[in-house]
Amino acid sequence: MNILLLGSGGREHALAWKIAQSPLLTRLFIAPGNAGTAGLGTNLPVDPENFPLLKETVMGNRIDMVVVGPENPLVKGIHDFFLADHFLRLVPVIGPRKNAAMLEGSKDFAKRFMVRHHIPTANYRTFTPGNAEAGFAYLESLNPPYVLKADGLAAGKGVLICDDLSQAHREFSRLMFRGAFGKASRKIVIEEFLSGIELSVFILTDGKTWKLLPEAKDYKRIGEGDTGPNTGGMGAVSPVPFADQDFMNKVITRVIQPTMDGLLSEGIDYQGFLFFGLINVKGDPYVIEYNCRLGDPETESVIPRLKSDLVPLLKAIADRRLERETVEIHPETAATVMMVSKGYPGSYEKGTIIHPPPPPAGILLFHAGTLLDPYAGQIISNGGRVLAITHLANNLPKALDGCYQSLPAFAFDGCYYRKDIGQDLISPK
Repeated sequence: MNILLLGSGGREHALAWKIAQSPLLTRLFIAPGNAGTAGLGTNLPVDPENFPLLKETVMGNRIDMVVVGPENPLVKGIHDFFLADHFLRLVPVIGPRKNAAMLEGSKDFAKRFMVRHHIPTANYRTFTPGNAEAGFAYLESLNPPYVLKADGLAAGKGVLICDDLSQAHREFSRLMFRGAFGKASRKIVIEEFLSGIELSVFILTDGKTWKLLPEAKDYKRIGEGDTGPNTGGMGAVSPVPFADQDFMNKVITRVIQPTMDGLLSEGIDYQGFLFFGLINVKGDPYVIEYNCRLGDPETESVIPRLKSDLVPLLKAIADRRLERETVEIHPETAATVMMVSKGYPGSYEKGTIIHPPPPPAGILLFHAGTLLDPYAGQIISNGGRVLAITHLANNLPKALDGCYQSLPAFAFDGCYYRKDIGQDLISPK
């Protein structure tokens, strides 16, 4: 099979790494890819949101399957574009259609869906400029801290948690009237704060059957001790120690199955990866958000734990025969630490030269925001999150030790990483 993978981050490098191992693969193309994916297939200078150019790319390279990594093309309707085209409609797209991708594309849509189908989630209300005064009043009815969410896509940074009411009022005003997240914040969802521990759960689904992938916990705040602004993710671990069988049974019966039943009952055809952002509140799972794709950096921990060949699973999604497949998981623990550019998630420089050595045994290096300079032949930074270091071991402390011992070898000018990834999950001796 010739497979086209869309995206350029650490998630896509991890997916490319796994897809490239399949004996079913003939050629792998990545659009646009990064310096890491260049060693696994052919990078193509194609914007994943330029659908007409993607059509030329698919036809010119005789692509048999398209795997969509990031959310933007899905929310903008890439799957629908293929289905509506006479030449592309037989090329399967792994990723939901536009109406299904609204589970991520609109926080308000997702919350209303959860309420309709009795899926546990925080109490909330949605506000627009037309009823902003009611938004200020609603904040005053809640207890701190206060959760504000941009309704649309905001690159994983559209959630603000405010410790006091005056800050919440300021941020609500900034989001609503100053367009802090552009079109994404034309609507604002204000939620009741839930106290607990977060985790990410993932499934593959063909629209009828679903298969569970390894769960993970990611770390979104820039600072150690979960302080500072949200980022796209500073690290991840998988499995999650508190997600035992009892807890996961609750996730399945209260969240996953009701979600799938709800999609079917509303005639929403969902094929691809589905991400459940959950919080464990005193042993009970609540949904914080849905994503219509795999998470990043969770993918860099989850995919290395996938023992099964990924390509037959993707093909089974396209053929709607996922019930025949078995998902096998490696028992080891995976830990991932993200190395980011100085200044991230605020303003940061691109173009820093990077000299990553070949990773030592047991270490996986996934490029997140890199570019191969075509003139100098050097690897340069091309994003806020630059490199992801993953290590698998028999337990979490060993997995983390492997990551942190290897990190200095991959350091670049101005790089930063959190030194406490996974520490909250390790029981004190």
